[in-house]
Amino acid sequence: MFFKPEDPQMVATDNALVGRTTSIQISGVHSVNGHAMCSPFPEHLQQGIFALGCFWGAERKFWNLKGVYSTAVGYVSGFTPNPTYEEVCSGSTGHTEAVLVTYHPEQIAYPQLLKVFWESHNPTQGMRQGNDVGTQYRSGIYTTNKQQLGQATSSLNTYQLNLEKAGLGKITTEITPLSQFYFAEEYHQQYLHKNPNGYCGLNGCNVSL
Repeated sequence: MFFKPEDPQMVATDNALVGRTTSIQISGVHSVNGHAMCSPFPEHLQQGIFALGCFWGAERKFWNLKGVYSTAVGYVSGFTPNPTYEEVCSGSTGHTEAVLVTYHPEQIAYPQLLKVFWESHNPTQGMRQGNDVGTQYRSGIYTTNKQQLGQATSSLNTYQLNLEKAGLGKITTEITPLSQFYFAEEYHQQYLHKNPNGYCGLNGCNVSL
């Protein structure tokens, strides 16, 4: 992965890369379970989008959960349309690395996904996650409806209290409605399934939600 200087700053909208009109093409087939990663999906499925550091390890946190239909990695909350991995890692697009989780709501509820999100990383570190430093590693929850937004905000407030009891700092996670999810390149999808000994820098705070 790419490493950035200390205290990286978000690129200004006017200074972001122009990007492109064509999207990155992927197979659309999940290499772990064979399910679709792209729409259309069965109507009863729902989606959650989470950013918790390097998306290689983050995606693995979700794909084995009972009730998760499929996962995919990509880029969210930036300015550049259809960015590449190299562009995102340059810090010039404003995106963060994220996981798109498609799930059966009758088998796994959104708050259960939030629990995995909070407990799988350190949400107090700003533009970094462990040794991975850069705006693309910032923590975020990107919601698809008002119910998710309310549940995400409530979970942040609860987890903040639990972190304070453990002597830890203020959460820097951004919570906002999803604007656009751009799929990452094919080789990033289910990366740690394809490369079992690949890099994963995620560490939680040992604090339960």
